[in-house]
Amino acid sequence: MHSDERLAVALLARTDYGRVATSVRALPFLAFARHIVADGRVLLRLPRSWGCHRACAGNVVAYGSDNLGSAEPGEGLWSVQIVGACTAYEPTAAESERFGAAPGLVDGVPYEPVHLRIEPQFGTVHSAGDSPERHFAHML
Repeated sequence: MHSDERLAVALLARTDYGRVATSVRALPFLAFARHIVADGRVLLRLPRSWGCHRACAGNVVAYGSDNLGSAEPGEGLWSVQIVGACTAYEPTAAESERFGAAPGLVDGVPYEPVHLRIEPQFGTVHSAGDSPERHFAHML
């Protein structure tokens, strides 16, 4: 994995939620997801009721997050995106625990999780203020 992908994945590990983007019948589709990083891969948990997993699994997706609302004092703002192959995934017990508690309801229906795994193939990092590369050099 190149340094841009490594930094993007390392920064994703600092956030809990992001947005997955794919297309459904040639139209763009964007959904928020809970994520964790495990072994350089990004694991997602989404509501089954949205059906997003059917559009994502087996295709290339984009996934992004940022610190725009959570930057620590002295930390510059950053936004990251990874692009990679997405597959259905069954998390281990330890991974499930890392996801934390699931919501009871999403869009008024009982929450049933579905999990996906993204193998990052491309990553971008954009920043304002202090360079994330310098601030997070120990992650690379």
